[in-house]
Amino acid sequence: MRFSRTLRIGPVGFRIGSEWRAPIAALGDLYRDYPLPEDGIVDFNVRLFAARPWRRFVRPAVTIGGDYMLPDALPLPLAQGLLAAEMGMNLQMALAQRRYLLLHASVVERDGRALLLSGVSGAGKSTLAALLMTRGWRLMGDEFALVDPASGLVHAFPRLVSLKNESIAVLQRAAGQARFGPLLAGTPKGDIRHLVPDATAIAAMDRPAVPALLLFPTFGPAEAVRAVGAAETFVRLTQASTNYVALGERGFEALGRLVQDVPVRAIDYADTDSGIALVERLWRELA
Repeated sequence: MRFSRTLRIGPVGFRIGSEWRAPIAALGDLYRDYPLPEDGIVDFNVRLFAARPWRRFVRPAVTIGGDYMLPDALPLPLAQGLLAAEMGMNLQMALAQRRYLLLHASVVERDGRALLLSGVSGAGKSTLAALLMTRGWRLMGDEFALVDPASGLVHAFPRLVSLKNESIAVLQRAAGQARFGPLLAGTPKGDIRHLVPDATAIAAMDRPAVPALLLFPTFGPAEAVRAVGAAETFVRLTQASTNYVALGERGFEALGRLVQDVPVRAIDYADTDSGIALVERLWRELA
């Protein structure tokens, strides 16, 4: 690859290579405060390339590859190269991470204890986690919760927070001094803008936390809180994990311990202010 950047996010090192300068320049800017991989050794490689030579120049199209890739995935326009790089890193994790049980969740921490927010796309978990960061919580992750099967601890993976559509303006008002990436309009998920985690999140990325509360948020309905039984929680989390089956017995035991030890609630909230207030209240009552 003509251009490349290495970086470490929590315990995972990446090398991102690109046939174009722009995606690597954007990564270099937004990840400039992140450490390099230990001893220069990366866990995963990401490649951004043109599937046909002329697509480097004529309507440039970025194909996402690396150690692992989805051969039928559609390329992205070069203007969305930063998104392609982020998707490439997430893809390597989803397809090949075996050290940790991966849960599709946002994670924040307070006093050594972690709050996990798991839900489908559009549930608002990234927005809630980013807003909690502006209120003094440590952001541990936006895309994945990394659960250590041996210890049960959650390890941080504080990548850029991917804000979508209306949540962009919400965080620009709440975190006006924060660093944001460029606005990426018209992506497959609408408008996207990345938020750089604050200095606390980056400095403390090597410090794990004890899982203390699991919430399944839903944005839109009137405020409601519902207890979630162990069986439902287990099924939801298996559906939210990209490597539960691959981990086999280790994944089953790690997930079973999490379900047994951590209080769980499903919450509905109509707006971000009421959602944050509800999360703070449940944290005081249950964690």
